[in-house]
Amino acid sequence: MDNFYAFLPKIKKRPAVDLGRNSIFNLQAFLDGYYLARCEIGLPLTEQESEFQEFLQWIRKKFQVETGQLWASILLFNSPDERSAVDRFFSLFEEFINRDKSLENEEKWVESSP
Repeated sequence: MDNFYAFLPKIKKRPAVDLGRNSIFNLQAFLDGYYLARCEIGLPLTEQESEFQEFLQWIRKKFQVETGQLWASILLFNSPDERSAVDRFFSLFEEFINRDKSLENEEKWVESSP
């Protein structure tokens, strides 16, 4: 799959169907399996897949977590339940992929200011 970010919205629409149940840990396992399968068949990571590797560090920084917890555990800890954690993943993922765009816009605004 060349567009890693394109299939995540499909999961968002019906997570229980794609993941077996609406679970943040099932989502983490699904994505881990995806990465493992690509590695096993010798496919290099796409630009989006490589970028997503930064998501864990971004989540740790966002929630000020300095332990070795995975993003699924961090999101569940900061959510009332697994369903909410899955919903939160998708909103945070959107924020994550748009983070550079907002920085670019900020830089352009600063450069154009008198």
